[in-house]
Amino acid sequence: MAFSERATTVANLPAGPVEYRLEGEGPATVVVFHGGHMRAGLALGEEVFADAGFAVLAPSRPGYGRTPPATGSTAAGFADTIAELCRALGIERVAAVVGVSAGGRTALTMAARHPHLVERVILQSAVGFLPWPDRRTLLGGRVVFDPRVEGGTWAAIRSLIRAAPSLGLRLLVRDLSVLPARQVVAGLSGEERAALAGLFRLMRSGRGFVADLLPVPDCAARVGQPALVIATRHDRSVPFAHAESLVAAMPDAELVDSRADSHMIWFGPDYPRIAAKIGDFLTVG
Repeated sequence: MAFSERATTVANLPAGPVEYRLEGEGPATVVVFHGGHMRAGLALGEEVFADAGFAVLAPSRPGYGRTPPATGSTAAGFADTIAELCRALGIERVAAVVGVSAGGRTALTMAARHPHLVERVILQSAVGFLPWPDRRTLLGGRVVFDPRVEGGTWAAIRSLIRAAPSLGLRLLVRDLSVLPARQVVAGLSGEERAALAGLFRLMRSGRGFVADLLPVPDCAARVGQPALVIATRHDRSVPFAHAESLVAAMPDAELVDSRADSHMIWFGPDYPRIAAKIGDFLTVG
């Protein structure tokens, strides 16, 4: 699992410009809403969709990459914008919307607002509609990831990872796991450590992460599509209670309990099991 920036394009829609990446030749398409500090050019855990024969449409959410904050500035507005992007691209049905971390609420909102377009929902370490984040993260995030300083924050992170990779990973993992950071990093293979370091080196917050800290109206009860909710009890960034509350609210949802040591479920020891579960969910029935 190696990370590099992938090619993207920009669609000029009535709501404004949207950066996106469309990959794959499958007969059906999965729409992936990335998490915080991510953008369309970065692919995390998308191999499972390609392996199942699906194309992937990944937009940059407002404030990330080349999607300005004003393009669909609310979850509802951006969900409608991506539905319009699907129409512009000739995508008549979306096999699933995938919400990763802070992108979870946008995925849920799109499913609720466009049930005739979206067939299924997959949530991965997703933020739900419980209060989020905690006060420490809220205050700290507004400072270190403020649009005026986030470039310097990520430059410092990149320098630290280059100079002392293990120390850099431990510092970053502290906010992603309830377990000791040293234990989490030690549990990664060399390939996984390199991949995670590569991902962190490419992250930026733009104007998107500060917007992610704002509340979003709860629409979970209106999501009637089959839903797969994947989370780990070791997640500090998005507590497991978010997954439990979403499964309780949605009429057709299944909870998948990951054994990952941190928010990054793709680096968990049981991810092959979870990937197979995702593949079956998308292709069975």
